[in-house]
Amino acid sequence: MLDEKLDKPLYGAEPIGRAAHLLDDHGKVDIRKTYYALERGYIDADKFGRVWVSTPRRIRRAFVGRDA
Repeated sequence: MLDEKLDKPLYGAEPIGRAAHLLDDHGKVDIRKTYYALERGYIDADKFGRVWVSTPRRIRRAFVGRDA
């Protein structure tokens, strides 16, 4: 993935959950798991008002460490 795609912001829990591969049995984003991970800090993201914002690079770091 190109650097510019890794740094493109993702707005909202659904795209963040998709990037983190938090999917249910039907392949849809599991919103409950995503919000849980966001609220507990398992996924690196910021909250602006009611909207979560992150990037694919920050999400990958949560799973593979700093070398993402």
